[in-house]
Amino acid sequence: MRTPIKLGFLASRNGTSFRAVVEACEAGVLAAVPTLLVTNTAKADALNFARGKGLPTRIIPTATNAEVADRRLCAALSEADVDLVILSGYLRQLGPVTLNRFRNRVLNIHPGPLPKFGGAGMFGRRVHEAVIAAGASESCATIHLVDEIYDHGMVLDRVLVEIAPDENVASLEAKVTYLEPSAYISVLSRIISGDLVLPE
Repeated sequence: MRTPIKLGFLASRNGTSFRAVVEACEAGVLAAVPTLLVTNTAKADALNFARGKGLPTRIIPTATNAEVADRRLCAALSEADVDLVILSGYLRQLGPVTLNRFRNRVLNIHPGPLPKFGGAGMFGRRVHEAVIAAGASESCATIHLVDEIYDHGMVLDRVLVEIAPDENVASLEAKVTYLEPSAYISVLSRIISGDLVLPE
């Protein structure tokens, strides 16, 4: 991985981890350059943040034609010369064109243990509800590589949180959400330094 690496981001809503990574780059914490934000909706709050930072943005809707959107997304990331693609609350499954072009270079963060609490339909509060219902003693923020199957790719890191006896969905969500940005930044730092080597 060359230094500084170029980062592309995908977000559908607020993009909390996206914002934190961009600010870490600006502060010199990460030797990386944010190059592009892509969202699938013009309503994403992440767009305003990106534009305020002068970061190029693209809106590529996925609802009408997934194949066309896949090709457009791959082209946008390729034209921006992106090294790593960072998902930050991107609520669409990536298509084969993008995944093949950026194989083992797409990272996502999942708000619970994988593989047990992952898969299609397992996102956001649904994950926390399932973790609590299972009587688990701990949960985590899990950073993993993205492949063709939901929440299936290689796990790069887990940051654990204890589940209190009186834990509820809202409080567990708050704990995990708090950890996610720093978890992403830590993994990216290890990739950039060479301490964490991604598969070819």
